Formats: sequence, C-alpha cells, structure tokens
Amino acid sequence: MNVMTKSGLEVIPLSRHIGAELRGLDLSKPLNEADVAAINKAWLDHIVILFRGQTLTQEDQIRLTEYFGPVGALGRPPKFFPPGFKSLLPGVMMISNIRENGEPIGALPDGEMMFHHDMIHHALPHDGTMLYSLEIPDHGGDTLFASGYAAYETLDPALKARLEGRRAIHVYNYGSTQRGDSRGVDSQARSLHPVFRTHDRTGRKSTYVNRLMTVGVEGMDDAESAPMLEALFDHTEKPEFVYTHQWRVGDVLLWDNRCSTHARTDFPADQRRLMLRTTVAGNVVPV
Repeated sequence: MNVMTKSGLEVIPLSRHIGAELRGLDLSKPLNEADVAAINKAWLDHIVILFRGQTLTQEDQIRLTEYFGPVGALGRPPKFFPPGFKSLLPGVMMISNIRENGEPIGALPDGEMMFHHDMIHHALPHDGTMLYSLEIPDHGGDTLFASGYAAYETLDPALKARLEGRRAIHVYNYGSTQRGDSRGVDSQARSLHPVFRTHDRTGRKSTYVNRLMTVGVEGMDDAESAPMLEALFDHTEKPEFVYTHQWRVGDVLLWDNRCSTHARTDFPADQRRLMLRTTVAGNVVPV
C-alpha cells in the first residue's frame, strides 16, 4: 500500500518483503529535517529505497549519503584502483565496463555477480550502499535484492538452531564476481561475523551470510558447515524474498547491507554501464 508522509513524500512498495520507490524529492537540492527523517524511516522499513529521474554531482551524492550516516572509505587499497578512480572524490567508487586502452576504467566491470553483502569481509562492514546510474545497457545488468529478515523469519527451525550463536568466516578478493573466479586481486581481508545478525536500529534478526564471500563457520569443519551454508544460501535467495531492479538512467538506490544481500545479472559486454557508488560507514557488528 502506498504511503504519503507528512512531508509529502510518496512511498511505494516494490515487492512484498523488500524495496520501496520514494517520489517527491529532487536529491540535487539539500533536504529539510522532515524529509531526512522520512527517507531514513523508509530505508529502515523497506531495506532498499529507490529514487528515479535524478541528476546528481559527486558532491550531491556524498551529501545525500551523509543523511544516513558517515560516508564509508573505499575498501580496496589505492594501488588496486582502476584508472577512472582518478576523477572521483574521496569515498566515491566507479563501477563500469567502459574501457580505455583495453583496460576497464571502473571496478566490477563485467558479467553476473553472485549474492553478497558489501564489505562483510572487513571487521567493520558498511551499513549501506548507494548506487547512482549514469549509463546502462539496453537489457541486463539488473540488481537483485534479497531480504535477510524474511529469510531468517521463515528458516527451518532445525537449521536455525544449529547455527544460532555461531560466527561465519568471510573472504573476498577485490574484483571477483563469482566465488573462486580468477578475476579478483587477493585482498588478504578476512572477517568473522554472526551467521544471524541483529540490526542495531530495528532490533530485527536477519541471515548474514552470502554465496560469494562466506566460506565456512567458526568451529566447524567443511564437511559439517558446507551443506548448512548451501541450504542457507538457497533459502535466502528464494524468489519470494527478492526484488529485481531494472535500471534506468538517473536511478539512485540505497540498500541496507545489515539485512539484505544483492546480486547482478549478466549484460552485453559491448554495451556501456557506468555507476557511481558511495557507502554508509558501519560499526562493530552486534551479536
């Protein structure tokens, strides 16, 4: 059901469990306190929020990100930056398959990407990610979002009992889009976080593992943990928990990494795709 906030912002759910489009704001202009409160509430309520038809500078995107918290630093070291990063402000990341002299100007340039949480492989994962579309292919390159809340709340009680209170092991190589592929650069980043995460602002629990980056469970050997993790991945990615976003130029999406995973579908390699990404910095993950 559509909701109109006191500030005149229209909130339109995009699926049963995750996602809402917000209408009535020009994000290139500073927002008042009522609008900031409304978009924060919509974010916590819907996990993913969408604004269409926006025209932003990098400064605008940073200001918009700051309405949700401090801007997160880029995870990858500068020595691994693609050439297009030279044109970016601190805290802004370019995701693009555009090539100059045969080299991609941005990160994560090509193809399908497995479900994952941004920065879960670090000790302090980012709370949120904002993506702004500048160029898109005529088909493909969709982003899928899965609700970790819905997955946790419908999980088989026996599996939940076996993993409750456990920590999962997460590893990621910068640039990898499929687990075990050869695209990534070894980041040496490794983290331990609860298999089921309690959201620090909503108090709700969600699944907090993903197919791309989660490699094991602390205190379990692979023979024991692998089947349980595979079952958890499959459950979390069920279509009924997922919203699929088909991009348009000028879309701004913000998603909550604390309680959702996201993935990308394949798209034509000969068509340009250009996005600018910022993140909301996070804190210690609560158990």
